[in-house]
Amino acid sequence: MDKKLFELAADIVQSQVSLNKMTEEEVESALIRFYNVLHKMQHAEMEGKSLPMEGMKPSAVSMEPAKAISLDPRSSIQEDKVICLECGAEFRQLTANHLQTHHLTPREYKKKWGFPLKQPLAARVLTRMRSRLAKKRGLPQKLKQYLADRKEKKMAFESNAS
Repeated sequence: MDKKLFELAADIVQSQVSLNKMTEEEVESALIRFYNVLHKMQHAEMEGKSLPMEGMKPSAVSMEPAKAISLDPRSSIQEDKVICLECGAEFRQLTANHLQTHHLTPREYKKKWGFPLKQPLAARVLTRMRSRLAKKRGLPQKLKQYLADRKEKKMAFESNAS
C-alpha cells in the first residue's frame, strides 16, 4: 500500500468527519473509497492517461489483506457479529455501503457466498431484537389482517367483474 496515498485519503476523510457525523463503518468505507480513487488517479497519471471524472469508479485495488478469508460462509454470521467474507472485517451488520467498497450489492454478496436471499446480513442478536420489537408493535397481526383484507378485495373485484 502506498503510504502517501493512504495519508492523503486519511486527510480527506478527516475533513469529512469534521463536517459530518459519520459512523465507524462509514469512515472505513470512505477511507477505502478515497484510497482506491487516488490510487487509480496516480496509476493513470503514471501511464499518461487522462481520467474522465464523471462516473469514475474505484479500481479493484483495495486496502484489503492479500490472503483470502478462509471462513465458512455459514459461520460468518455469528451471535454478536458478522464477518465480511471479502475483507474479514467484523460488524454488527453488513451494510450496503460496506459491500459497495467491494463493488458488490447485498444481493450479489449473498449469491457469491451462497446465502439465501432472505438471509439478513446482521448478527443474530440484532435480528432477534428487531423481531421482538416488530412483534411488540403488533406487526405480524397487522400484516395478517392486511393480507386478509387484500384477498377479500381481490375476490370481491373478481366476482363483480364476472
